[in-house]
Amino acid sequence: MSEALLVLAGIGAGLCGSVAGLASLVSYPALLAFGLPPLVANVTNTTAMVGTAAGAIGGSQPELKGQGRRVGVLVVQTFLGGLLGAALLLSMPAEAFEAVVPWLVALGSVLLLARDRIRAWAVRRAERREGVPGPRWTGPLLMVLVGVYGGYFGAGVGIIALAILAVRHSEPLAITNAVKNVATGVSNLAAVCVFVVVADVDWSAALLLGAGAVVGAAAGPWVVRRVPEKPFRIAVAIAGLGLAVRLAL
Repeated sequence: MSEALLVLAGIGAGLCGSVAGLASLVSYPALLAFGLPPLVANVTNTTAMVGTAAGAIGGSQPELKGQGRRVGVLVVQTFLGGLLGAALLLSMPAEAFEAVVPWLVALGSVLLLARDRIRAWAVRRAERREGVPGPRWTGPLLMVLVGVYGGYFGAGVGIIALAILAVRHSEPLAITNAVKNVATGVSNLAAVCVFVVVADVDWSAALLLGAGAVVGAAAGPWVVRRVPEKPFRIAVAIAGLGLAVRLAL
């Protein structure tokens, strides 16, 4: 029964990733409920969510045309950051990670609630800065830090990456979102490369959750066309805040 619920949680995570942009607020609590310790749940969740990232990238091929050089640079930056984030996670005592998890879950929930405001701010700022380049080092540094956060925990990383990319490029949001999918997916993959070798991944849970996530991510576009997105996103964020309080207590 618990295995079936984990597959359902994966489907919900895939849907949430497609509809609301924050899969880990569904999948990570499910792994905790499955009985995994927080650190093991985190590395297992990161491993399972590779399927969601692959599905999102596969569905973004039209928007990624002509973005090869830009994406290649971002891949290097976020892959490096993902390796650093995974190393940071595994070098810390499990107790330290458990202490910071409620704050990370709360951050992801707040980002999800504020997603539209963040997007609107990023677009306005990009329009004001059009033709006025900023310091060359800020963009690469910020994307490396995005990769670090993605490799360490990752809840809300897509929203952060989308805001950074939208500020630096004036283009349709669909293109920015597609590039973001690649950047955050690569940071996730980099962390998994580390976890597979040296971390305690619960492979049975990862496979069940990942299989559900692939199904959910594939169904996401269909759901988006038929279900109001905002109530779904708000419900997930409120549940995430409740989880953060529970973990803190």
